[in-house]
Amino acid sequence: MAELSGPGGGAWLARASLAAAGGAVLVPAVFAGLRTFGLLAVGLIGMWATVAAVWWILTRRGVLRVLSVALALAAPAWVVLAYTRAHLAWVVAVSGALWLLAAGTGRAALTRREDSSSTAAKAAMAPMAEHPASQARHPFLIMNPRSGGGKVTQFALREKAEALGAEVLLLEGPEETDVAEAARKAASEGADLLGVAGGDGTQALVADVAASLGLPFLVIPAGTRNHFALDLGLDREDPAKALDALRDGVELHVDLGRAAGRPFVNNVSFGAYAEVVQSPAYRDGKTRTTLELLPDLLLAHEGACLTAHAGSHTFSAPQALLVSNNPYGTGDVAGLGRRARLDSGELGCVGVKIAGAAQAAGLLRGRRSTGTTRTTATDVVVEADREWIPVGVDGEALRLRVPVRIEVRPLALRVLVPRQRPGVRRARPPLDWRLLGRLAYRGAP
Repeated sequence: MAELSGPGGGAWLARASLAAAGGAVLVPAVFAGLRTFGLLAVGLIGMWATVAAVWWILTRRGVLRVLSVALALAAPAWVVLAYTRAHLAWVVAVSGALWLLAAGTGRAALTRREDSSSTAAKAAMAPMAEHPASQARHPFLIMNPRSGGGKVTQFALREKAEALGAEVLLLEGPEETDVAEAARKAASEGADLLGVAGGDGTQALVADVAASLGLPFLVIPAGTRNHFALDLGLDREDPAKALDALRDGVELHVDLGRAAGRPFVNNVSFGAYAEVVQSPAYRDGKTRTTLELLPDLLLAHEGACLTAHAGSHTFSAPQALLVSNNPYGTGDVAGLGRRARLDSGELGCVGVKIAGAAQAAGLLRGRRSTGTTRTTATDVVVEADREWIPVGVDGEALRLRVPVRIEVRPLALRVLVPRQRPGVRRARPPLDWRLLGRLAYRGAP
């Protein structure tokens, strides 16, 4: 056990991973014999039938969609029934457990390898630097009581903020409030900190004002998802903990994006997703609206034909394009879950182009998917065959004139966060069997 925790621990974990993977292959071969080929055939047929059915669900309507749903349910059930009738279900279960063990130990080995990598690589993986923060004398916070199902009221955010000396503006009226103008007015009257309890779209508008005035910005995750707060390491389960920054806080200096002059803290989306969120019916029935619009969007019967220039790379006719304020990690299922840093000075760009069921299934492979293309750049220009295109800016549905220019403003925003916070969970490295083999048998760094 001592060796597993030392520098050579990665090699032992890699060997354990390869041994588990070997066991996952041997168990069916030993206990099922020639029937192993039948097991494999049944599993592959069931998997591809399910994948094809899901693709048809997304790209067909009416009776064909209903039949595809039935196939998507029936194919896995047929596989389980076939294994059970052959009295080999336990073989599949043991083999599956060994594959899970192989994947877990393999990722742990590759993580140890990253930990012992070069100084430059370690610097890239290091958490964002914390800077001393001055005590805010006149904090001004904007709170949306409708965000996140009423988190402002649920967690008594207004009362707790006022008890800490903050001035709070509640967005209570039915009329729309210009939150950026309200923030500028508060700053002109002496506010030395601006903050928002609400969704990411509102966060971005006020963050832009804070950045332009050189004021610190406080993020209170009272929206529905709050991806920006997540990547800042804040506690999204209890948004009131963000107010601890007013008593004992530190500053993180992070980048801020702009799309056609509009600020964003997370991402800007184009293509299929942006088309869907434009629908008036989307707010009331997201799933129903998405399923209704996706067939035409995925099969390129509707929507603008996009071209995007990200540095030296060109995305040609992607069905969907996502440009993010700093790149997303690639260790999760879709490859778009978390950002390890918000201060790299780069935009992350992901283009999705799916031609069929195989590429749709390939999206699960993360960075190895043939349906996705990734790159980074400091500026992106999106063009189209139309003068105006739908765009999602931090989830807000907009229509912008082409070309849409996107840029990143490095370290433009000073974010005040509590000194004690959950932190950013490190993205797991992708499973690379060839690299595991080198690490296991040669101890390669």
